[in-house]
Amino acid sequence: MANKIGGIVTKFAKTERMLIIAIMIIVGLMSGILSNTGTAAVLIPVVIGIAAKSGYKRSRLLMPLVFAAAMGGNLSLIGAPGNLIAQSALSEIGLKFGFFEYAVVGMPILIVGILFYATIGYRLLPSHDVKDDGAFDTTKNFDNVPKWKQWLSLIILVFTLLAMIFEDKIGIKLCISGGIGALLLILTGVISEKDALKSIDLKTIFLFGGTLSLASALQETGAGEVIANKVIGALGANPSPYILTLVVFLLCCIMTNFMSNTATTALMVPICLSIAQGGMGADPRAVLMACVIGGSCAYATPIGMPANTMVVGAGGYKFMDYVKAGFPLIIIATVVSMIILPIAFPFFP
Repeated sequence: MANKIGGIVTKFAKTERMLIIAIMIIVGLMSGILSNTGTAAVLIPVVIGIAAKSGYKRSRLLMPLVFAAAMGGNLSLIGAPGNLIAQSALSEIGLKFGFFEYAVVGMPILIVGILFYATIGYRLLPSHDVKDDGAFDTTKNFDNVPKWKQWLSLIILVFTLLAMIFEDKIGIKLCISGGIGALLLILTGVISEKDALKSIDLKTIFLFGGTLSLASALQETGAGEVIANKVIGALGANPSPYILTLVVFLLCCIMTNFMSNTATTALMVPICLSIAQGGMGADPRAVLMACVIGGSCAYATPIGMPANTMVVGAGGYKFMDYVKAGFPLIIIATVVSMIILPIAFPFFP
């Protein structure tokens, strides 16, 4: 279904620039409700096929695709694992983010990011001639998948999302709605039990468990308070919450480009929670939002997130290609976040 939607949208693009905009819009929006890595994996072969047919260089199309997948992950609670890690930590202290609350910061970043690559950033995209190595099946045909399966998967997705969005109204927890949606896909025969089990990312599940226990350990032992006091002390006698948010954001930005973005968020969330609560008595939502958005800014290296690594060979990219094209996007995300965060999430509401 994702393949079909991607194909329809990109048909309307008449120039390379229009194609980049179309790819970024569709991937960004789809990543908000599907796994951003999964969305990239499905659409990379589609884009390689389009590049081959149109004569455009795939290296100029694949990088905007993976960047849009990362930005789109910040549109909803289920867009990226890091979003749910922050939510889990918040729920322990009786707070939470709304289903689309990440989009308050994520959507402006996505819009400005698309505008950037449609204008100035267009010149920064690498231009390499790459021979097809056959790593991606660009001729994959979904005609053998029954139409009812395609449409039923979309219908179940829509109803599951609606149940998650109106969690408070219907009184069913987000995780239960997700579980029911997954079971319906298996019971109706859209997906086999074996394929369903294969799609579960155990690394993320263990990171979740580890994060929550780490958060509890930091709180119970007082280590969180020690870290919080050290950071607050380093920022001066009366630290500004704005400076703290910027420090957290930049720290997460740097870390996420050299380690998994999920792992970065998992590591930083308990520490940020301790700093906001213990050291400053500020609303932890503002600091955690900075942590999650910063942790998704894995644009400047090929190892920052799985989607970046996926296209290294297909796009013929070198390390510096990511630095040149991705670093300006980190600056854009930082500026947009620092403007919106204090307004949308006051430190002392």
